[in-house]
Amino acid sequence: MSKVMSSNLGYPRIGENREWKKVLEQYWSHKVDAESFEKQMENIRLEHVKKQRDQGVDLIPLGDFSLYDHVLDTAVMFGVVPERFDYQGGKVSLDTYFDIARGTKDSPASEMTKWFNTNYHYIVPEFSGSAPELVENRPLAFYREAKEKLGIKGKPVIIGPFTFVKLSKGYDEKDESALVEKLVPLYAQVLKELQDEGVEWVQMDEPILCTSISKQKVERFKEIYGTLKQAAPHVKVILQTYFDRLDHYKEVTSIPVDGIGMDFIHDRGENWEALRKNGFPEDKILAAGVVDGRNIWRRNLVDAHSFVSSLADYVAKDRLIIQPASSLLHVPVTVRQEDALDKVLKKGMSFADEKLKEVALLAKALGEGVGTVEKELEESVNSIAALHESAGSTRDVLEEGSSNVRRISPYSIRRKVQPKLPLLPTTTIGSFPQTSEVRRQRMKWRKGEIGDDVYRQFIRGEIKRWIDIQEEVGLDVLVHGEFERTDMVEFFGGKLDGFQFTTFGWVQSYGSRCVKPPIIYRDVNFIKPMTVDETVYAQSLTDKPVKGMLTGPITILNWSFVREDLSRYTVANQIARSLRKEIESLEEQGIRMIQVDEPALREGLPLKKERWDEYLQAAVHSFKLATSSVQNETQIHTHMCYSDFEDIMEAISDLDADVISIETSRSHGELINIFEECTYDKGIGLGVYDIHSPRIPECEEIITHIKRSLKVLDPTQFWINPDCGLKTRGIAETISSLKVMVEAAEHVRSELLVKNE
Repeated sequence: MSKVMSSNLGYPRIGENREWKKVLEQYWSHKVDAESFEKQMENIRLEHVKKQRDQGVDLIPLGDFSLYDHVLDTAVMFGVVPERFDYQGGKVSLDTYFDIARGTKDSPASEMTKWFNTNYHYIVPEFSGSAPELVENRPLAFYREAKEKLGIKGKPVIIGPFTFVKLSKGYDEKDESALVEKLVPLYAQVLKELQDEGVEWVQMDEPILCTSISKQKVERFKEIYGTLKQAAPHVKVILQTYFDRLDHYKEVTSIPVDGIGMDFIHDRGENWEALRKNGFPEDKILAAGVVDGRNIWRRNLVDAHSFVSSLADYVAKDRLIIQPASSLLHVPVTVRQEDALDKVLKKGMSFADEKLKEVALLAKALGEGVGTVEKELEESVNSIAALHESAGSTRDVLEEGSSNVRRISPYSIRRKVQPKLPLLPTTTIGSFPQTSEVRRQRMKWRKGEIGDDVYRQFIRGEIKRWIDIQEEVGLDVLVHGEFERTDMVEFFGGKLDGFQFTTFGWVQSYGSRCVKPPIIYRDVNFIKPMTVDETVYAQSLTDKPVKGMLTGPITILNWSFVREDLSRYTVANQIARSLRKEIESLEEQGIRMIQVDEPALREGLPLKKERWDEYLQAAVHSFKLATSSVQNETQIHTHMCYSDFEDIMEAISDLDADVISIETSRSHGELINIFEECTYDKGIGLGVYDIHSPRIPECEEIITHIKRSLKVLDPTQFWINPDCGLKTRGIAETISSLKVMVEAAEHVRSELLVKNE
């Protein structure tokens, strides 16, 4: 029997009880000093390394841990710091590191956007004005730490130069290759220092290879990685890809590295077909991703063992590494604590720790024989079968009205009968600050310490308070504030049939922001109105319009864990049909503005462009299925987050929402450029200040954003709003920021009115 190695690509940072988040926020609030903060983070980091060792992982990733974001870590390692933060060279300080991520009073934070097609947000590096240099070899520091304190010789993880540059900004596309060339000596130095330390394995993440790239670009990979190989010939570099198939299999597998990491979960079987057709180089190791790193369901280990055994027909066992298909950053830490879940459902689930056990079992089965783990493999099959039996079969949504996904009249007619508002109407995206008191009252209600009536009156008190604040600030369109909601997806999942929830199933979204994705385990059905009570009450308090606030079907789908044997588009349509009933309930109660948010619309785009049309058509259909039954007088809004929208503007227009708001301030207005080339004929709000930073914007700053937008948009279609919801912000900063926003809007409005007299 031969030893088959197991590996991991990355481990969740947040900890079983979100201890990482708590330490981080204590530091930001000055409850711990830098020394204590760094020591506590070190303890968390080492505990994660030990856990992976105890799960039987042979190659443990080091450097995947971050104080905020791994892309930001790569940027500061190379001294890539935006000019506005007055960086003077050398190792980037802790304060500067967090300033880049969160902004300061005088310097806006760097842009934040989605990590490929996941719900994880990374900080976008800015190369403008910076000359890269190696100021800190972070992978080396983490390797030494694990070796000296735990006796573990791990596998440093580094974002490769092509992916790092492609995910950055501040350079012309024609200069991309030259910028990669500038980074090559720095990467070579990192690898050379790791080699001198005795490092055996290094994981270079290049998921950009799973996007639609040219064969010419792959040739550049060969050249660059050939140079890196010469710099550190004794380090075994695994070129790690994930999230989809390799486009140019033969060319990629000939890149001069020691191993290729391939995703055999999200490749639709295409990586496997390419391997069978072309074979695999005998001078390389295949790091096979055979356990899903992005979903929470238990792997059928009998099927998985059959698959890896088939791999062994093409790649010798001593050249195979068994691992997850991607980093486990995208799943919760462990199922172990989920005692409140139905037992059948719990046994069918697998979080990070359980996935590592699956990896270790598969490696053992392949190396030592299936008989050594036969019981565990059979148990996985039985657990999955029990889960599917308990959930029942799924159905498609073909109820009456489902085929009608078109508004009664086109936008040009609808806008004439919709609510009359001032020029450049001001509003917010939906949520207002959730104070510790709001969270405390919700917890008491959930524990049964206060009754439904008491809790309802408390929520109504918060709604009235913020309706009054919005009136005082001078907003034109108000919202009820969403104080009854923990999360924009979790809330609706809790009101619909077909969802289940974990107690500790937290996943990092950005920075210290963690979410608990719902679990869709059977057909989704509408039960009763979900938002009508709060929205109608808010509207009763003011003569100004109040928007009903819903989360759209594609976002609920993309931000949930969906059972793998269910059709995702069928599930999306089931959600849409349920939301349609909610929208009709709001409309029946006189609510004439309803916002159906789709912040995850672009996030769900497949990495391969040839699959975009299928996804976008399904997404547009689901949105329109939810929203198309309203009367002309009812104004449908939607909202989208952190994404490059220029290549899907046609699909966004096809949603046929009367008003769309898009986050733009973190991109420093760059998104506005797309409207110079494409015409958008409906209402639109381009976020005028960043809500993910604690800084209060300057009035002139917002005026500049507005005026820049008005160069390419008609004032009659333009709305003024923050980038996103205000749930995570403090009360004082929220009110101050909104006052500045309204002041800026009134200033520009006055100028326009004078100009048009």
